[in-house]
Amino acid sequence: MQATLQAPGAQALTGIAFLVTATACFAVLDTTVKYVGAFLPVLVAVWFRYVFQAVLVSAVVLPLRGRSLLRTAHPRFQLLRGCLLLLVSVLSFLSVQYMPVGEFTAIVMISPLVVTLLAALFLHERVTPMRWLLVAGGFAGALMVVQPGGDVVGWANLLPLVMVLLYAAFQILTSRMARTEDPMTMHFYTGWVGAALSTAILPLVWQAIPDARTFWLLCLIGLMGSIGHFLLILAFARTPAATLTPFLYAQIGFAMLCGWAVFGHVPGPLELAGIGLIVLCGATASVLASRSRQPMEPPEP
Repeated sequence: MQATLQAPGAQALTGIAFLVTATACFAVLDTTVKYVGAFLPVLVAVWFRYVFQAVLVSAVVLPLRGRSLLRTAHPRFQLLRGCLLLLVSVLSFLSVQYMPVGEFTAIVMISPLVVTLLAALFLHERVTPMRWLLVAGGFAGALMVVQPGGDVVGWANLLPLVMVLLYAAFQILTSRMARTEDPMTMHFYTGWVGAALSTAILPLVWQAIPDARTFWLLCLIGLMGSIGHFLLILAFARTPAATLTPFLYAQIGFAMLCGWAVFGHVPGPLELAGIGLIVLCGATASVLASRSRQPMEPPEP
């Protein structure tokens, strides 16, 4: 009996460990993208990220699942989901070139709050006044981080905000598809749609990779993305989303650490206040959602 009672707790801790490791992978990915983007077009990094994921998932999962992996009831939605995530990746890779990794990651974390906004506007879901207040607080925190009118080029301020809107639409579509689609099938199609579209665009922006070190850094981007997504799937398969969601904010800490280690960047007081407001509003919203048994959608970087 004692072993039976301990098993769920051990499983939850395993899920949390998988999730925190995944957030570290995503922080390394974003930091590497920012570094490589200084001397290579970001679409080259996008191509490596998707081709690496598509090939790795196919090599590992196809032999285990066979043709069942390819079965989908909604091929058009699979295509749309892949296109949305590709756009999100391009915008996020561009955004991180214009702002520090930690601050960028904090803005990504308002995505669950934006899901609440879009669900109310387009799906007519009921949102309590408290949830609206948390959404407003999250946006206020994002504006404190982005600081429109600051040193960043005007249009570049919009990149992470547009990316978050598209990411929220991607999450809503994922939530609806998850009712009938296998998560690994969605992961498979997402990788190959992104790989196919980025391959079609690649000749327009291709630039020779300058040295072996850059090549391995590009491979690191693909590897971190693939491992991070796989660990994310394992985490949410073992542990309820309501338990895991607060630990997603560990990615902000990892991103700030990577930004300091690689670029020597330390956020200023206003940025730190904005990051704190985003974490406070996001964590509170996740607690309220878990109590109402409607857990917020987890990000899928």
